[in-house]
Amino acid sequence: MEDSGSITEMVLSNGDAYVGSFKGVFPHGKGKYTWSDGSVYDGCWEEGKMSGEGRFVWPSGASYEGDFSGGYLHGFGIFSGSDGSIYRGVWRMNTQHGIGRKQYQNSDIYDGCWKEGVREGSGRYAWSNGNMYIGNWKDGKMCGRGVMKWFDGDLFDGCWLNGLRHGSGCYRFADGSYYFGVWTKGLKDGHGMFYPAGSKHRFLKKCSDRYDEKRKRRLSHISSSNSESVKPKVKRSFSERISYSLLRSSGSISQRTTSLREDIALGDSSRDMMTCDSSSVLSQSSLDDRTEFLETGSVAYEREYTQGVLIKERIVNISRLSRKSKQRCKFHAKEVKRKSCVDFLEGRKSYYLMLNLQLGIRYSVGKITPVPIREVRQSDFGNQARIKMYFPRKGSQFTPSHHSLDFYWKDYCPMVFRYLRELFKLDAADYMMSICGDDGLRELSSPGKSGSLFYLSRDDRFVIKTLKKSELKVLLKMLPDYYKHVKEHDNTLITKVFGVHRISLKRGKKVRFVVMGNMFCTELRIHRRYDLKGSSHGRFTKKDRIDETTTLKDLDLTYEFHMDKLLREALFKQLSLDCRFLESQNIIDYSLLLGLHFRAPENLMSLLEPPDSLHRVETDPDHIEGGISQGELSIPPRGLLLVTHEPSSVNDTPGPHVRGSTLRAMSVGDQEVDLLLPGTGRLRVQLGVNMPAQVNQKVMQDEAASVQVELFEVYDVVLYLGIIDILQEYNMKKKLEHSYKSLQFDPMSISAIEPKIYSKRFLSFLEKVFPVEP
Repeated sequence: MEDSGSITEMVLSNGDAYVGSFKGVFPHGKGKYTWSDGSVYDGCWEEGKMSGEGRFVWPSGASYEGDFSGGYLHGFGIFSGSDGSIYRGVWRMNTQHGIGRKQYQNSDIYDGCWKEGVREGSGRYAWSNGNMYIGNWKDGKMCGRGVMKWFDGDLFDGCWLNGLRHGSGCYRFADGSYYFGVWTKGLKDGHGMFYPAGSKHRFLKKCSDRYDEKRKRRLSHISSSNSESVKPKVKRSFSERISYSLLRSSGSISQRTTSLREDIALGDSSRDMMTCDSSSVLSQSSLDDRTEFLETGSVAYEREYTQGVLIKERIVNISRLSRKSKQRCKFHAKEVKRKSCVDFLEGRKSYYLMLNLQLGIRYSVGKITPVPIREVRQSDFGNQARIKMYFPRKGSQFTPSHHSLDFYWKDYCPMVFRYLRELFKLDAADYMMSICGDDGLRELSSPGKSGSLFYLSRDDRFVIKTLKKSELKVLLKMLPDYYKHVKEHDNTLITKVFGVHRISLKRGKKVRFVVMGNMFCTELRIHRRYDLKGSSHGRFTKKDRIDETTTLKDLDLTYEFHMDKLLREALFKQLSLDCRFLESQNIIDYSLLLGLHFRAPENLMSLLEPPDSLHRVETDPDHIEGGISQGELSIPPRGLLLVTHEPSSVNDTPGPHVRGSTLRAMSVGDQEVDLLLPGTGRLRVQLGVNMPAQVNQKVMQDEAASVQVELFEVYDVVLYLGIIDILQEYNMKKKLEHSYKSLQFDPMSISAIEPKIYSKRFLSFLEKVFPVEP
């Protein structure tokens, strides 16, 4: 059929009909196409494809009016669903993508960003009952920083994850009281501070003012974005074939859009079903500001929660805190004066080191990965097994330009570490993107006295630590045996090492790095962490320096851990093997890094605060204390269960600290087991990862100056553990020098202990911490 400007009517053999213009044999220009099932499109065509403005109506009654391109809903348009919902905004390839406003059938309204048919980015969701959330979204759920305001006046400003409060936040009750703390999956978890109604607090006013300002700003941003995108330009350069079947029923589009309502419905009934991203931080100054009051004479309550259950509470005198905060401010002022001369230089140096490290690792991994797989040779451990490269700022034939200083890069034993990463089931691309991605690295303060710098990848999977030259020599010396050990023992608890590198700044200092797996990149929140050496020599932490992130020491440990018999046997068998290996390498001063995740016992779950009485419980501490004392605790508590392992029910993705095979437990008949956490999930049990135990704690006496509430002596916990600090080599000469210089030489100090004695004492101490069941 020739091109004709006249209107032509054509009926196809399958019952479809078209009335409009043609170009050759294809609809082109204005035309109306009616499918045999009742679907109708009336609008512009381009060589047989819907392109331009038009209107599509499905048999279900759903309709779309707006832009089309290449046969797809693409551009700006209005979709009216058969259920009464209406979406007005931007589309891409048949899905909502961009700025848009959707009114649901129950009168809920979402205004904001969409990505591939789900809410993602900044947006405002207003429920028909008066609740409102303004903040970030991901995969259709509240995720990131955001503010939730309930119809009764309560308000939460903080972090969310998968539609639940998760991370730091501030909860403001309708009666004027506040709670600053941390949430995990919608429940209070960890330390926090509660301020009763009427407290005069500088930050409280800032929090309220900031919400009002944020709400106005985001509303104006969303509305302006909508107005600017009322009629966006649509590219019409699509060459894909039209798929009439995609548009013949409302299922192709309306099914996808109406299903979006399912996950948001979680927020209608309970405020405990809301959240925010733990990677976001509420406010850098909130923890310091919360102790600065304008008036004295009132009290606040320092609290600690485990999965929503209050386990400790201490009444704090505000006037005393105010004096302490003033002293702290004076101290910080002195620090600023003393360090201001070097802070800028040190900050820039740290930034350059991070940038250089990312450039170097990207280069090394990219260079070694394409090399054909072969067996590791002895020469791969030698002095010549190095990758060296100069990175000028302007770039070179082999290196990209960058914004750091010129530097020299050295990668030690690259082939060995490539095989180690493969042995640890670590994908090269994931490794490179985790460390070298656009988000960069985070610098951490050193948890020890070594003076080393610590960096953490943005996804928390890897820790990067600076090494002394002596430590580097020890690591390279033991590398052949380390490689053999981890290859033979996939359950080893010794730190995973993924790479060793050196950066040399031009006419500057050489800085050496080791990349390790982060033991605390876990699926569960770590509530306590300990560094255990089996020594009493200086192994305690001052009470005024302890907070939730503090790594405690041997004398701070007040727990005994009781485990399933087979789990304990597997643990100590591997500990003995690892200690024997470290002993063979002449290594001392290593530690067992232990992380604890506490589970709330089932018989305390009734104390979880219901949504409608949350503020009443918060403002009446006497009620809480009285309520706790009325119940009797059953032993053992049941905050977790061991069940038979089902591979399809657990996540088996290798992590930076995942160890070997699934463990067996006697309590389920010597079978491989999973850890079932009621209300949380199901986890794979491996050596050092997700290991269940029951904890007995020594009873703490109440202090006269404060009120301290202990709810129970027995806990269910999940353990994470591994051996760290494996680069301190025993040196007889240093031992003798130390003994001659010290008038009162302590034979139990670390430097005095030979490797064999150290490992024996280390294991003996751990046997007391993990006693055998009678």
